[in-house]
Amino acid sequence: MTRNARPNIVLLMADDLGVGDLCCYGNNSVSTPNIDRLANEGVRLTQHLAAASMCTPSRAAFLTGRYPIRSGMVSPYNLNRALTWLGGSGGLPTNETTFAKLLQHRGYRTGLIGKWHLGLSCASRNDHCYHPLNHGFHYFYGVPFGLLSDCQAFKTPELHRWLRIKLWISTVAIALVPFLLLIPKFARWFSVPWKVIFVFALLAFLFFTSWYSSYGFTRRWNCILMRNHEIIQQPMKEEKVASLMLKEALAFIERVKREPFLLFFSFLHVHTPLISKEKFVGHSKYGRYGDNVEEMDWMVGKILDALDRECLANNTLVYFTSDNGGHLEPLDGAVQLGGWNGIYKGGKGMGGWEGGIRVPGIFRWPSVLEAGRVINEPTSLMDIYPTLSYIGGGILPQDRWYHNATYFLGATVWKAHYVTPKFYPEGTGACYGSGICSCSGDVTYHDPPLLFDISRDPSEAFPLNPDNEPLFDSVIKKMEAAIKEHRRTLTPVPQQFSVFNTIWKPWLQPCCGTFPFCGCDKEDDILPTAP
Repeated sequence: MTRNARPNIVLLMADDLGVGDLCCYGNNSVSTPNIDRLANEGVRLTQHLAAASMCTPSRAAFLTGRYPIRSGMVSPYNLNRALTWLGGSGGLPTNETTFAKLLQHRGYRTGLIGKWHLGLSCASRNDHCYHPLNHGFHYFYGVPFGLLSDCQAFKTPELHRWLRIKLWISTVAIALVPFLLLIPKFARWFSVPWKVIFVFALLAFLFFTSWYSSYGFTRRWNCILMRNHEIIQQPMKEEKVASLMLKEALAFIERVKREPFLLFFSFLHVHTPLISKEKFVGHSKYGRYGDNVEEMDWMVGKILDALDRECLANNTLVYFTSDNGGHLEPLDGAVQLGGWNGIYKGGKGMGGWEGGIRVPGIFRWPSVLEAGRVINEPTSLMDIYPTLSYIGGGILPQDRWYHNATYFLGATVWKAHYVTPKFYPEGTGACYGSGICSCSGDVTYHDPPLLFDISRDPSEAFPLNPDNEPLFDSVIKKMEAAIKEHRRTLTPVPQQFSVFNTIWKPWLQPCCGTFPFCGCDKEDDILPTAP
């Protein structure tokens, strides 16, 4: 493949989009004509899988082509299964070679517009060791964390909601102690020294300050907008950020259209709080979530129009996907604010249930890929890495690249669950009591594991056993051998989701202004610059 034959690459990744939310995957309650157009003009994957059912580990695997456990970007604990603070010290290690870095070395101009959520700084506020510009992108405009309900003032908190409730209750309990000590003193039952009362009051104040300094300012700490290394809005104006991102994406295409480019457009849609432009409010038959899906589809259309306008479509590989399955638990009263995963069981955060890891996968590359083709074989977000390396003329990093074989017997795709989450209320198919399912502790362990034939039972409704499946024992043995082989290849790496790395650190908090009085809005003062 010659240098001039290298295509442009446009990667479109939604946030928490259910595989059943698109018309081309069977939905008839929302309108997604532009994404459907990609499927009609390209290839649609029906068994496309994320490497994790949570944002951060899935995106780490997507960018590196490696399971997130290999880079320390995964956690078995319930509290921190994704990075939680921009002021934390965890992130995608700098020794990882992303596909952006690979293509950058091959002469591509690379840009990331939108959500990052893979860390920012290591040791000081401005070292930005995990920043997109240190991972192969020439240009970054977007949100280094992601969108949360916390990003809107006076909305129900999303980040560690139940922990925050417990912290408030604990604060009130501790604060009551000095007041209770005043009762015997003023009732003259017995004398309580003022020093004792003061110490308890001080403890209550310090306890409150220790947690409220982070959780009480989540919107200002996490919800910021950046251009390259500069903070341009803190907190960001969440109602405008989607329009700004689209404007930047179109400007990026215009600036780099004469040379091979990689544009990774990472949507904030369709994560709560489901912020849509006024023209899309009430636009769909499926409420706020449907409105948000349709606005995202409109944005996809604008990017495709730009490629057509610049006569770039025939030489551009366009790929559309989601980082994980739809989030089932978000509710506004009785109204669901999350996605739909079609016939697949489970959703975001639910371990290996298909609904949490099966995602849309659509490729379009006119004159190269057959239009309208459907591929039913299992594929992965991690397959993007070797694909982009091949078409971009890069060389895979053999020293850290692994390929694990998958065992198939005939046309059968087997899947085993050793652990499954406990749904609450029982029988609902989600964990509405906690907002997201547990991955440890309050879970169900299976010995022998639950075995499913995904090729015949994609809904995972009928677990197999030795009585109804003669191959049960042999399949489980092959899987256990594959697990042992996988574990043998693992090497110890720093755990990016450790308690130390995930707690909020004031000295790492990105700040526009003088900490802790952070805040600015420079968006109107700065014009887009060349990548």
